[in-house]
Amino acid sequence: MTAARPRPLRADAARNRARLLDIATREFTTRGPAVTTEEIARAAGVGVGTLFRHFPTKEALLEAVMVRRLETVAARTAQLAAESGPAEAFFDCFRLVVEQSAGKDEFTRALAAAGMDAHSALRESSEVIKERLTGLLAGAQRAGAVRPDLGLPELIALLTGTTKAVEQLGADPAARERILEIVLDGLRPR
Repeated sequence: MTAARPRPLRADAARNRARLLDIATREFTTRGPAVTTEEIARAAGVGVGTLFRHFPTKEALLEAVMVRRLETVAARTAQLAAESGPAEAFFDCFRLVVEQSAGKDEFTRALAAAGMDAHSALRESSEVIKERLTGLLAGAQRAGAVRPDLGLPELIALLTGTTKAVEQLGADPAARERILEIVLDGLRPR
């Protein structure tokens, strides 16, 4: 017996779902996970019932936002690799991951408090990103743009630390840029 495939969403339902994800991403990122589902539905121009048809709980919505963000990073890293030279692709990807990781820890804590394991939901997308980071790192190192002693574990630690440093600075774009430039400069060979 084969498993039944879920029916594709009607066009209006697909638009509503996409709009809800767009609004939820914006609201959760700017205001944090405490924003209510009612506020998200209102901002999206739909009823809360529509929101709950697509995302049965607030946690399911948070998880969908996190998965979507990682899928966006994965797609963008592939695009950067295809459109740019190795050095530019690597450094642009570093910036992208830092920018897109803002608030991730807060989302993960909110899901954990609700008894959900965010890491298992994000495992597949995270693995794709790690594979792409590995390729971008190797290409940038072959091009002589990144120090040869940097490995993937150190790169991930630097991405995590830089994200936290940038979050700590808040909304000061000049300070955020200085932090990024200092870290990126440290990745270049001497």
